[in-house]
Amino acid sequence: MNVLLDHLPEFREGFLGTLAITAASAVLALVLGILIAGFRVSPIPPLRAFGTAWVTLLRNTPLTLLFLIAFFVIPQIFFSGTSPFVLAMGALGCYTSSFVCEAVRSGINTVPLGQAEAARSLGMTFSQTLRMIVLPQATRTVLPPLSSIFIALTKNSAIAGAFSVTELFSVSKLLSDKGYAIGWIFLWIALAYLVITFTISGAFRLLERRLEVAR
Repeated sequence: MNVLLDHLPEFREGFLGTLAITAASAVLALVLGILIAGFRVSPIPPLRAFGTAWVTLLRNTPLTLLFLIAFFVIPQIFFSGTSPFVLAMGALGCYTSSFVCEAVRSGINTVPLGQAEAARSLGMTFSQTLRMIVLPQATRTVLPPLSSIFIALTKNSAIAGAFSVTELFSVSKLLSDKGYAIGWIFLWIALAYLVITFTISGAFRLLERRLEVAR
């Protein structure tokens, strides 16, 4: 208990840091994931090929390797001086977008083909059909896997602590270096992660109940 009370500002800063990197990465992953899912079901072959390559490459690459590329390769070639927070958000967001893409694509496949054909017969374009007809109907089936993906993203954000980003894992390293018992530090950090993941799970469960169809 003493380690928490004596270093409450550090724990609070780490908690807020984890919330910030998780939320920013989730938004990036959601935007990229939906966009790439649209590419995956597009009638244009080059877009489908790009979507397939994106998912195959990122989903099968270790997240730690993506962090190393983001921190030691990208700044040297493209964006020197980029903050560690932005680099970590890019690595986490791009990695998670491949899983979001597949969840969204599986939801799109649950919508009957006749829905898209009817929309196209009315003169709607592919993007209009996807945005106005297919995606709204796919939302209900996409929510459960998205909940699991964003909970995994929260836990994956701990890797950012090893790359100079302030979050809960970086606090544990700071306090263990000062000689505090590692068991108590891990206990409080585990509780903090539980608060975040239970909140995400509860929010998605609430969304599922609001969107469920009465049977």
